[in-house]
Amino acid sequence: MNYILFDGPFRNALLPFTYTRPVADIRIGILTIREKWETFLGLTTTTVTEDYLSNKFPMVEFSDNTMINGSYLPTQELADMLQNLNENEAVFDGEVVVAFRVSDTQESVDFTQFKIHSCPESVLSIKNTWDIFQLNGVAIEADFNLITKDKTSQPIPKTVKTLNEANVFIEEGVNLNHCVLNATDGPIYIGKNAEIMEGSLVRGPFALCENSTLKMGAKIYGPTTVGPHSKVGGEVNNSVIFGYSNKTHDGFLGNSVIGEWCNLGADTNTSNLKNNYSDVRLWNYESENFARTGLQFCGLMMGDHSKCSINTMFNTGTVVGVSANIFGTGFPRNFVPSFSWGGSQGMSTYLTKKAFEVASAVFQRRGLEFTLQEAEILEQVFKMSNKHRPA
Repeated sequence: MNYILFDGPFRNALLPFTYTRPVADIRIGILTIREKWETFLGLTTTTVTEDYLSNKFPMVEFSDNTMINGSYLPTQELADMLQNLNENEAVFDGEVVVAFRVSDTQESVDFTQFKIHSCPESVLSIKNTWDIFQLNGVAIEADFNLITKDKTSQPIPKTVKTLNEANVFIEEGVNLNHCVLNATDGPIYIGKNAEIMEGSLVRGPFALCENSTLKMGAKIYGPTTVGPHSKVGGEVNNSVIFGYSNKTHDGFLGNSVIGEWCNLGADTNTSNLKNNYSDVRLWNYESENFARTGLQFCGLMMGDHSKCSINTMFNTGTVVGVSANIFGTGFPRNFVPSFSWGGSQGMSTYLTKKAFEVASAVFQRRGLEFTLQEAEILEQVFKMSNKHRPA
């Protein structure tokens, strides 16, 4: 069987993160949605996504294909259901298609001719950016059980203080000493070759993915995920960092989602609660206006490759696009378009030539190459986001 993940109807609601990746490559819990599906199915998957992303995330089509909505997180029950689908059968969640099996992808599928199954009620899906941190605790616990099943944790060093040690799992190559791991309220997962420096205080649910670091004295409240190859310090609460990003110094990050290749300067702080305790409004790329989230706590949504300088302050419910560079005193706008340069005193366009020079240098620091393929994706994002930047 060939499994293909498609973006589905929530792709635009998940911008700016889906500017640079398919929906299925969003990280929530410990793994990306794609990694979850591939673990359950025991097979690799390919993708139907936007044309400009398709070179990096190609689709491989066979004569028999099961299409899966990348917004939906797998469970064993749902995976079993999909593996037993017959041709021209589909799984729906209300009016939203979760999966279907066809002889080819077909640009237009007539589901009135399909046998329809109902999606199990226990299945989670991400339909808005804030779902990523809102559902992160449940996702961490599910991934923890999936990853650690029938495996034995590495021994916990004697200098580490643990609470509910049975809910702590350490992979090979981890370095940790003189820190506190409190797994009372949820599991704590430490990935391969990760490091927790001395003095760090961690409350689960928490995931520190491979080759990532918690700096000295970090204070982490779950549910929080630090994706691979990231460095985090200061205070973090209920946030998801996709990977290859740094918040190395003091400062507060709460109820937030940070993409890849981001850097938060020293003493960057996010507000996650309005002074009047009212519901947070967040920039909506579909309506091109601010929309209600229904949340009282919501911090920062920052797309890939964006950076902010020392002492940056973000208001409650701020959305920063891709490859923005923010600096200066005061609060920047609650919506910072992609490829913006500046802060509260005003914004200009961050030209791709300069942005790519920075991206290349950042990639080189990690021993990677900023390729033409990466540049072409960001060029397209620059064009699509032009309408949001001041003339």
